[in-house]
Amino acid sequence: MKQRNHVYNNVLDLVGNTPLVKLNRITSKFNGDFYAKVEAFNPGQSSKDRIALYIIEEAERKGILSPGDTIIETTSGNTGFSIAMVSIIKGYDCVLAVSSKSSPDKIDMLKTMGAKVYVCPAHVSADDPRSYYEVAKRLHSEMKGSVYINQYFNQLNIDAHYHSTGPEIWNQTEGKITHLVACSGTGGTISGTAKYLKEQNPNIKVIGVDAFGSVIKKYHETREFDEKEIYPYRIEGLGKNLIPAATDFDVIDDFVKVTDEESAHTAREIARTEGIFAGYTSGAAMQAIKQLGEDGTFGKDDKVVIIFPDHGARYMSKVYSDKWMNDQGFFDSINEAAAESIQYVK
Repeated sequence: MKQRNHVYNNVLDLVGNTPLVKLNRITSKFNGDFYAKVEAFNPGQSSKDRIALYIIEEAERKGILSPGDTIIETTSGNTGFSIAMVSIIKGYDCVLAVSSKSSPDKIDMLKTMGAKVYVCPAHVSADDPRSYYEVAKRLHSEMKGSVYINQYFNQLNIDAHYHSTGPEIWNQTEGKITHLVACSGTGGTISGTAKYLKEQNPNIKVIGVDAFGSVIKKYHETREFDEKEIYPYRIEGLGKNLIPAATDFDVIDDFVKVTDEESAHTAREIARTEGIFAGYTSGAAMQAIKQLGEDGTFGKDDKVVIIFPDHGARYMSKVYSDKWMNDQGFFDSINEAAAESIQYVK
């Protein structure tokens, strides 16, 4: 593991080697030991730093990227931030097609990092010319000297985690991991990590987390793309309305679906119980753990690693906003707003 007690050349030297943190209170009712892989410790505060740096450096090595080129990508926010960060250090222009489902916080961050941002409607089909996939393709065709990363269909997305996240988890658990639980969007994180871990021990169970409104779980079970599964949902960076080629379904044992509402409350619960200010998809991953734990999936000797993909600061206008939660109808007699925690002195 990198020793962080000296001066680094730039922030890119800090990508990877994120800590594994034992969870205590939120998992106290379940059998087994549970550990969060806290990807917010990356300099860009998400696991997407890994793929941004790996893919761009591979493109440089192969001569695909040259000084002064423009990098184009589709993103729900985190990948875009990571690519913008790497582009700053390496001297590339950055153009991002972003889903309108991305939080205003994320979009503002992308602009602050010098990226040119195109905000595209979220709830359109993947082949609609307004979708962020098609907008990115069009921009790539129009811009000379541009490179389209295309994380959803880029094998390097998987490779980045195969060479970093997987080995880190194996070493941090001293090879004792029994379960990996991770959200699946592009699929690169879960696929690359799972591929490495299963090469070390094929008995490790890999469980993906999908959203209601996404096609991924059913495709895993049937290998059929069912458009009837698709409807709008709120979680960013989780699930898809297409089948990403960057997902290796053969290394994933099962999928669990989680709801927007429960995932939002669980994200808040992580902060309250473990002191980890995690993002919306971390709440989704933890919600899957709760569902699996209640079903008796885990044994007393199991060691379960959950990937927490990003930092809660990306969601201040969403899951950590009482107003947003109330607007979604997420507060009720069981889950009340946190307003009573704030006292104004007059």
